[in-house]
Amino acid sequence: MSMPQTPSLADNDIVRRRSIGFLNWGHFLDHYVILIFPTVVIGLEAVYGRSYGDLLMLSTAAFTAFGLFALPSGWLADHWSRRNMIAIFFIGTGASCIAVGLSTNFTMLAVSLFGVGIFAAIYHPVGLPMIVEQAVNRGRTMSINGVCGNVGVSVAAGITAALTAWIGWRWAFFVPGAVFIVTGIVYLMLTPDKRGRHVPQPHAQDVTLDRRLVYIVIGLFLTLSVSSGLVFNCITVIIPKVIDARVGDGIPLTMVGFLATAVFLCGAVAQLSVGRLVDRFQPHHLLAGVALSQFIGVVWLNYASGWPILAALALVVAAIYGQVTLNDIVLARYTPPAWRGRVYAMRFFLNFTSAGPTVWGIGQLYDHGGFNLVLWITAIVATVFVVNSLMISGLVSGVEGNLKRRQQPAE
Repeated sequence: MSMPQTPSLADNDIVRRRSIGFLNWGHFLDHYVILIFPTVVIGLEAVYGRSYGDLLMLSTAAFTAFGLFALPSGWLADHWSRRNMIAIFFIGTGASCIAVGLSTNFTMLAVSLFGVGIFAAIYHPVGLPMIVEQAVNRGRTMSINGVCGNVGVSVAAGITAALTAWIGWRWAFFVPGAVFIVTGIVYLMLTPDKRGRHVPQPHAQDVTLDRRLVYIVIGLFLTLSVSSGLVFNCITVIIPKVIDARVGDGIPLTMVGFLATAVFLCGAVAQLSVGRLVDRFQPHHLLAGVALSQFIGVVWLNYASGWPILAALALVVAAIYGQVTLNDIVLARYTPPAWRGRVYAMRFFLNFTSAGPTVWGIGQLYDHGGFNLVLWITAIVATVFVVNSLMISGLVSGVEGNLKRRQQPAE
């Protein structure tokens, strides 16, 4: 009687793995596309004769949309179709990239970048809950997904710089735009659609907190999302310009892109390490440790110059990407399954909406006080993140301790 069910179970596992594969590829593309312009803008300074701050503000609307549209995207996916929303993410982002490349003036450029932000906003509040629920080993699967996003960030500067130098800045948008659209079409062909309101199921790695503690922890996490978003967005946006300004004079754009890629790959190593460490240590303890490392790295970055600045950047990037993966793991562990989609949508709304003000603030602070001012403000925000993560760790330590004692065999 059980034999006929075997092919169905195997088919379901294939569909699950294929879906995770598309979601990992989507995470790569999502982080890649949002960081094309911060590299392109270095070359546009000479083309348009405008300051770095002025040109960077053109992408403020895109970064703002990247967070602002997280809430409606998550809600629509839960009530309509997660699969179709991911398809819209691929195809819509690709079309917007092509529109950026076709832009003939600053207004068209800003509007097209805003479109990139709208469609790119779909991925995190829709894709990440799908990853959380489809994962068998949550820590490993989420760390691999995080690495895919980090690799997208890592190679964005290098590939964008190379395309810009070889065939022009517009092709730095045309090429990924075509990749997005093709991926969206293939995704629709290979993944089944499950419409209707989604009801998430409990996972073996979930930890149940009492309702009062759930509210407090989620509230702290939403506050943490703002500070982590500010630090993350600031560091990832300024890395190409920091390398260009502080490593040495006369570095070509292609070398800037290569060095930025090497620095960002340190984040991939950190995320893979996190995936293994969560099997050995409590994730909330790891989160507090990474928060302290992030603060130390930002302060060091403010004092470093020349080639040693690459080591400071490597530490900061490893910390910010380690904390991103840990944030997702810890939030999934303590949030009730029925609330998870909404909480993730709110988290990404707060995290990514800060990107717009961050980009605007970087331009203003840089024009008035250079990177010293930008980095000291970032260090202050990183301090808030440290305090917040320590508070979360302290609150859940008692529950985790009781859980560990219950799991130990009686003597």
